[in-house]
Amino acid sequence: MSKTILITGASSGIGRATAKLFAENGWNVAATMRSPEEEKELKELNNLKLYKLDVTKKEDLQSIISKVEKDFSSIDVLFNNAGYGAVGAFEKSSEEEVLQQFRVNLFGVMDLTREFIPYFRNKGEGMIINTSSVVGRFTIPLYSLYCSSKWALEGFTEALEFELRQFNIKVKMIEPAAIKTDFHGRSLKVFENDSVKGYEKMEKNILSGMKKRNEKAPGPEVVAETVFKAATDGKYKLRYPTGKGASAVLFARKILPTSWFNKILLKQQS
Repeated sequence: MSKTILITGASSGIGRATAKLFAENGWNVAATMRSPEEEKELKELNNLKLYKLDVTKKEDLQSIISKVEKDFSSIDVLFNNAGYGAVGAFEKSSEEEVLQQFRVNLFGVMDLTREFIPYFRNKGEGMIINTSSVVGRFTIPLYSLYCSSKWALEGFTEALEFELRQFNIKVKMIEPAAIKTDFHGRSLKVFENDSVKGYEKMEKNILSGMKKRNEKAPGPEVVAETVFKAATDGKYKLRYPTGKGASAVLFARKILPTSWFNKILLKQQS
């Protein structure tokens, strides 16, 4: 019997590539997104079905398991992938922009995971995979909100792995480096506040530099392959770095003094 994975944020980028890869490998795929009626390519795949899901809406989260079960009988893997970047000088951000970054990148993950834990416990097994980032373990100027949401996600996921292992529920996270997606397009929110001055040079250098790195990076298929490995390797392994330089930069972050690491990082951003 084919296994089933539920993917959030499947309309583009990593979520979309992962949905296609799992479907091509014989998995049943519940591909969720905010506007499934606009999706054309994915709905043509035989063992994939589209579902409307906004991770910030509790009513969507509370009904998604029963909807998918009607089509695929059961769910084996939850892939919490939906997210976006809110960037710019923190001084420019509004309270609502801060809250929305955490609603999507962290609270949505927590809320959907809360729905799945009793479901997996009742099954006697299951797997939760969260999309984090290499910047869940170090920081970049102007990415204070995005980084902090991913740092929080790292802490949540690591603690959750301890709690759920006893119930035969594996908890894992994917840590991509720069990936060529629309992250610096429609998935990026840049703070706009003309009354705050002094960050112009930093914004120009860092945001343009990050966009260029994104354009030269490998595609989301690299991450999809890592997700597939995490879902099928049978290991109780927590972290899966992926993308060009991901393992190297995280190793450097681990062994170097923070001051040294940050000097190198800032030099690359200038």
